[in-house]
Amino acid sequence: MFRQEVSVLSFIPSCSYLFQYEKRNMSRYNIYSLLDWVYGGVDPKFEGNGGPECAAFIAPQQRLCESLIIVVLSVVEVVAALRKINVSKQHREAVKDGRNNKEDSLGKNLLLVALCMTFGVEVGFKFATKTVIYLLNPCHVVTMVQIFLLACPPGKTAMVIFRLQVHMLNGALLALLFPVVNTRLLPFEKEIYYIQHSMLYLVPIYLFRKGGVYKPEPLSDMWWAVLSTGILFLYHFVFLQGLGMVTEVNLNNMLCPAVSDPFYGPWYRVWATGHQTLLTLVHGKALTILSHHTAPALRHLLDAARLRTKKVD
Repeated sequence: MFRQEVSVLSFIPSCSYLFQYEKRNMSRYNIYSLLDWVYGGVDPKFEGNGGPECAAFIAPQQRLCESLIIVVLSVVEVVAALRKINVSKQHREAVKDGRNNKEDSLGKNLLLVALCMTFGVEVGFKFATKTVIYLLNPCHVVTMVQIFLLACPPGKTAMVIFRLQVHMLNGALLALLFPVVNTRLLPFEKEIYYIQHSMLYLVPIYLFRKGGVYKPEPLSDMWWAVLSTGILFLYHFVFLQGLGMVTEVNLNNMLCPAVSDPFYGPWYRVWATGHQTLLTLVHGKALTILSHHTAPALRHLLDAARLRTKKVD
């Protein structure tokens, strides 16, 4: 008879299940660690920050009814605006009225660097305080949109995004008029709050001056404002509210009102729907009127400055 050779390793029990168990533990650890970075630093002790009491501020039946009505109205606004807006035609008109602005590339790059540095500091604060989830608030999203506008070449996409974000700056105005800084405790954290929201106005005013695809729509055209309003309310009542209910984080005051809200109460969202719709329509057109008056003045000053430098040379 032949003896079957048996390896010594065959007597060692298999430990593969231990490695699989360790992998499962590591994956759970990674998920928990990620969630801790995202919203682990949100302290419900601060009023208006989040927590069970904030999530229960509005009765579930009222929250559901408000959400359904506003979502349906927002979808109607978006569909109606998309049917009325002719992007290709408006882009051709904008290109015809455009100018060659190669001399402005330096100013555009400097503004891009300044905005990236400001937003980078804000992102650093969010990671330091483990409140990364707040980067989904509209003002931070608009900041990222403006960084894209400063970095991308002018075109049809830039024109669409530019006209939409012009009518989404009402949040920056509210943030400056009714600042919520009771949770900003780190050094320079409050200052960066005001710097970032002020720069949200600086970018469109600068791009207005360049003209071309950055030229605003006519004052009589309200469909871009209607489209922006519908998109904003869908973003708030579908995405921010849904994520806020899951995490109990008060994203842009969708769960409970801010401490500085003048309409503080159970119907604060109904009031906000009315005054924010009006503010979105009026605020964007006010910026458009401002651009019509400031852009020629800025061009005149820049031309005068260039002439003086040429004479000196």
